[in-house]
Amino acid sequence: MPVQYKDYYEILGVPRGASDAEIKRAFRKLAREYHPDVAQDKKRAEEKFKEINEAYEVLSDPEKRKRYDELGSDWKAGAEFRPPPGWESFAGSRAFRGGQPRTEEFEFHFGGTGFSDFFEQLFGSMRGRRGGFAGFGNLEEAEPAERGRDVEGDILVTLEEAAHGSIRTVTVRHDSQTETYQVRIPPGVTEGQKLRLAGRGEHGVGGGRAGDLYLRVRLARHPDFEVQGHDLIYEAELAPWEAALGTELSVPTLSGRVSIKIPPGTQSGQKFRLRGRGLAGKGDLFVVAKIVVPTRLSETEKKLWEQLKRESRFNPRD
Repeated sequence: MPVQYKDYYEILGVPRGASDAEIKRAFRKLAREYHPDVAQDKKRAEEKFKEINEAYEVLSDPEKRKRYDELGSDWKAGAEFRPPPGWESFAGSRAFRGGQPRTEEFEFHFGGTGFSDFFEQLFGSMRGRRGGFAGFGNLEEAEPAERGRDVEGDILVTLEEAAHGSIRTVTVRHDSQTETYQVRIPPGVTEGQKLRLAGRGEHGVGGGRAGDLYLRVRLARHPDFEVQGHDLIYEAELAPWEAALGTELSVPTLSGRVSIKIPPGTQSGQKFRLRGRGLAGKGDLFVVAKIVVPTRLSETEKKLWEQLKRESRFNPRD
């Protein structure tokens, strides 16, 4: 089934040969602009934020980016796309039944998960797991009862959803049938966690019960935070004088900004913990100091730095 091709480089506004640092900067800039919490047009921003996340999910991962680049650079945005030979084994779209390989396509298409059909065909985990069988029997006899295969897919969850929980509407299309489910995302979900919808997988055969649907949580990238389990990491950029003299700093959290005190003599890489400010109160927020030196100096600033150099007895190599 053809899907619409996605030009991830164009979405982030970077050239195909962009460095990892350029890709990260482009993502953070766009993610801040289109984050649903700050944008005025919430609906448009939400769709754009998902698109930006999908592009960054691929281009920030060396393996995914390599496989994406193998598609070639002459595709046009909006063109119909069919994955080339060999992608089926990567996406895991085959399954087994009754001890014999099943050779028909096993395609489930998801809606409302935050990922496009293009991403799912190339990188998704839509796959079945054999549910067991009652026995081989005679091939001419009636097919034995067999449990339907489990189905897996990815669901993109924002950090705000992971912190507070939410209800998402997800559609699953298989052959000509489309079913809609309300999926509860509980507070505190983590990367890779699977949400199980019992009996919502492939229908059973010969009276066998249906398989289950598993949605694997993929946490959306955030312009401000990195995620480690239930903890959040925020990199706070400090001017040299702020680190040396101390300052009060306003930092973001998932529930609003808070002020913290940066003590005099703070070192680059030093961490400050805000307890209970992680995901769903189960983790903490760690503010990591990063001292940034100015790259351009006015003549007055240069003279002040030279004066400091003459008068200071500090030597970082002692």
